[in-house]
Amino acid sequence: MAEPTAPEAPRPQTAEEIELEWYRTVYQGDHVPQLTLRAVVMGFLLGGIMSLSNLYIGLKAGWHIGVVVTAAILSFTIHRGLRLFLFWLPGFRTPMSILENNCMQSTASSAGYSTGSTLVSAITAYLLIEGKHIEPLPLILWTFFLGMIGCFMAIPMKRQMINVEKLPFPTGIAAAETLKGLYGRGSEAIRKALALTGGAFTGVLVKLFGEAPAAWKIPAILQNVYLPGRIAGRRFEDFTVGMEGSLILVAAGAIVGLRTSISLVLGAAVNYLVLAPIMFERGIIALNDKGELGFRQITKWGLWIGVSIMVTSSLVAVIFQWKTVARAFTGMGKMFGFGAAQEAADDPLARIEAPSSWFVVGTTLAACGIVAVATTWFGISIPMAILAVVMTFFIGIVACRVTGETDITPTGAMGKITQLTYGVLAPGQKIVNLMTAGVTAGAASPAADLLTDLKSGYLLGANPRRQFLAQFFGVFAGTAVVVPAFYALVPDPSAINEQLPAPAAQVWRGVADLLGDGLAALHPSARWGILIGGLVGIVLPLLERRFPKRRLLIPSATGLGLAFVLPFYNSFSFLLGAGAAAIFAAVSPKAAKDYTIPVASGIIAGESLMGVGFALYDTAGAVGGGAGEAPGG
Repeated sequence: MAEPTAPEAPRPQTAEEIELEWYRTVYQGDHVPQLTLRAVVMGFLLGGIMSLSNLYIGLKAGWHIGVVVTAAILSFTIHRGLRLFLFWLPGFRTPMSILENNCMQSTASSAGYSTGSTLVSAITAYLLIEGKHIEPLPLILWTFFLGMIGCFMAIPMKRQMINVEKLPFPTGIAAAETLKGLYGRGSEAIRKALALTGGAFTGVLVKLFGEAPAAWKIPAILQNVYLPGRIAGRRFEDFTVGMEGSLILVAAGAIVGLRTSISLVLGAAVNYLVLAPIMFERGIIALNDKGELGFRQITKWGLWIGVSIMVTSSLVAVIFQWKTVARAFTGMGKMFGFGAAQEAADDPLARIEAPSSWFVVGTTLAACGIVAVATTWFGISIPMAILAVVMTFFIGIVACRVTGETDITPTGAMGKITQLTYGVLAPGQKIVNLMTAGVTAGAASPAADLLTDLKSGYLLGANPRRQFLAQFFGVFAGTAVVVPAFYALVPDPSAINEQLPAPAAQVWRGVADLLGDGLAALHPSARWGILIGGLVGIVLPLLERRFPKRRLLIPSATGLGLAFVLPFYNSFSFLLGAGAAAIFAAVSPKAAKDYTIPVASGIIAGESLMGVGFALYDTAGAVGGGAGEAPGG
């Protein structure tokens, strides 16, 4: 009697089958309003406010608020609120559809996030080095073209990273879940909405009792807590070893999962508990001018390891997906319409995805604009400017993949790659070093933001082509607000002080100074770190491919590398969230499936909304003469 044969494992879906399944079961962009005039106009207005708040908080803390979820909730709430008073106007007679809200969120988040990153880094560093501002016209053009190229270069990455690989883009998931909760009906929707509301209320309280303005007289009882004791003769606090008084990254960890979060803590332990103490004792990592040791001092050395891990691993991953990448770029020869009917017949998503021709035309125009500004006003040669634009595409792939896996866009770290490159190619030319790095970092940010928004739209069944247009419109709104606001907040170099320390710009200026004499100025240990980190970034993806069944036991190269450019307590927050979600899933799988993401989304939304509120309050005080400060402060 023949032995029964084991059933064959199901055949993995092809990329085409994965996309077609989404198109048939999720997509609803053809019969639900999305890119409407009222959605874009309200997105413009809201985006202008958010760009102002992010500019201020970037100058104050060197960090950007995650505005995607914030924009989703604000856009919903503002329109619903205005309908109570303006119901007689055409744009307020009917409620916005969920896809209109998603479209408005895309415009607002683009304006709020995509146009200010280069201002608080490379542009402010330029001000510190030169002692004077860039003229308004080149700054407006520079900001706009960087946002534009970031938007357009994300087009070929979208189908690979979101449709096929299904990278999480945690904030995009959070935004989608937030909108589903706001628009949902029935008992299940109510329960999820309550879970989201409870998470949001928790996030609000955490932010309120952690960072409320001094004038509000609310005790800051939720502060960072550091491990007691000393290492290498310094407190653990000096090495950022502790737990932060925030839940945003805890919530992000619950969405990201255990593998990446464990990898983050592993990398943080290697960096802050092993390498940094050794390098400090040997005098390679030094104290700052105030005799302090902290994240800024440590990361000047450690970022080279982390960046090299992220760069090589991301490029290896892209090489493994070369067929998908090639498919994303197919059809470029048809940009003038030749064979469009055949393309549509072969690919049903061709009519709704942003076409290859948009990528070619948009990036070409933006690249020409960047090169023109760089050569005319910054004294950068044409070959050097073109090289910076070319590097932008590779840096963008890395930044978008990191964002997709961890929800953090390593804009500053990616800029350091360009600074290192031009430290070799143009030694001693600090402005060339700064502004070329500003190209790569400034473009990577809007690309990652667009993909985060598109992840939200993908989960909601939105038309990605229309959502892309909404994102592009946001670049206009952000540029119109953020450039004059920058001149108002930072009228001259003396405005960069204890109140507005511009930490990101200080690091950029420091690297430009360090590389003034070329790569030789980098300490030998840092050069070894680049080599070893690069090898680690190659080996880990190869191990994943060689042992796919043991993938969960192999550290994530992205998580490992990112840990070198984050404080230890940020990485630890990821692990706390991922661990809590894992325990919840083990105890109650059904409840965890239903409520983990809504609760995590609510926490992200609550803290983000309060962060925007505090930033606006502080901005009003800064512009209005101190209204945001405590009396006598």
